Amino acid sequence: MSQAAVLPETAAFSIAPLTPAIGAEISGIDLSRPTDAATRAVLREALLQWKVIFFRDQDITTEQHLAFARQFGELEVHPFAPHKEGYPEVLAITHNRERPGKENKWHSDVTWRECPSLGSVLRAVEVPDVGGDTLFSDMYAAYDGLSEEVKGKIDGAVAVHDFAHFRKLMEKAGKTPEEIKEMNRKYPMVEHPVVRTHPETGRKGIYVNIAFTQHIVGMEKAESDALLAHLYAQAAVPEYQCRFRWQKNSIAFWDNRACQHYAAADYWPAVRQMERVTIIGDRPY
Repeated sequence: MSQAAVLPETAAFSIAPLTPAIGAEISGIDLSRPTDAATRAVLREALLQWKVIFFRDQDITTEQHLAFARQFGELEVHPFAPHKEGYPEVLAITHNRERPGKENKWHSDVTWRECPSLGSVLRAVEVPDVGGDTLFSDMYAAYDGLSEEVKGKIDGAVAVHDFAHFRKLMEKAGKTPEEIKEMNRKYPMVEHPVVRTHPETGRKGIYVNIAFTQHIVGMEKAESDALLAHLYAQAAVPEYQCRFRWQKNSIAFWDNRACQHYAAADYWPAVRQMERVTIIGDRPY
C-alpha cells in the first residue's frame, strides 16, 4: 500500500515513514478536533501499514485524548496500573527520582487478557530534555526473519500468558491472599498462539513477549525456555525497529497486534510523565 493510496484528495496532512518497515510521523492534523470518516480511514490504514504512528504538538485535553481513541474501538480499564483521577480509562505513568522508569522490556500490552488490546494511544505530558525514548519493533518482520526450522516449531503452537509481574506488585503492596485470589479468578492464565495472524492484514507475527509469556504448551521446560528466548531476542534486531524521541504533547498510537515496544529507562532522575489510553481488541488466532 503506497502513501498516495491512503491519502484522500482532500487530505491536508502528510505521512513520513521513520524506517522502511515500521513507524511513520503524521503531520498537519489537529487531534483536538473531531475527525471525519475519510480521515479516520486514512489513519487506520496508516496504523496497519506502519504498525505505529506518531503525532507532534497535540496540546489536547484528557477528554479529547479519550475521544480520539474511542474512534477506533471501546476502551479498557487496566485493573492493576494507576489511573488518572476521575478517568479510569487513562493510565497515569509517571517516573521521577523516587520512581525510576521500569517499562524497559520488550512487550505487547496486556497479553494476559483473553482479548488483548488492539492498540494504545500514549501522550507525553512531561518528558526529559534527553532520554526516555520509546522503541518499537515489527513482529511481522521478526517472524519473516526466522529460519524455516523455527517456523516449523512454532506455527500452530500456543503459549500461556499471565499477569505474574502485577501479582508480585500486589504481594509487595500488602494485598491479602483473598484479594490476589480474586484477581486470579477474574484474569486466569490464557493461551494465545505463538504466531498470531493479524485480524485485519492477515499477516503473521511473533506473539510472545518476555513480560507476560510463561511457557509454550506441550514442550519440556528447557526446550520452551530456549525457544522463547530466541523469539524474544528478535525484537532487539535493529532492522526491525524504529525509535521515537518524545517531546511534550507528542502522541504515539501503536498496534499491539503487530509490534512490541520498549521504553528506554535512561533518564533518571528526570521526570517522565505519560498518559495512556488502550483500545480493546479481540481474541488472537
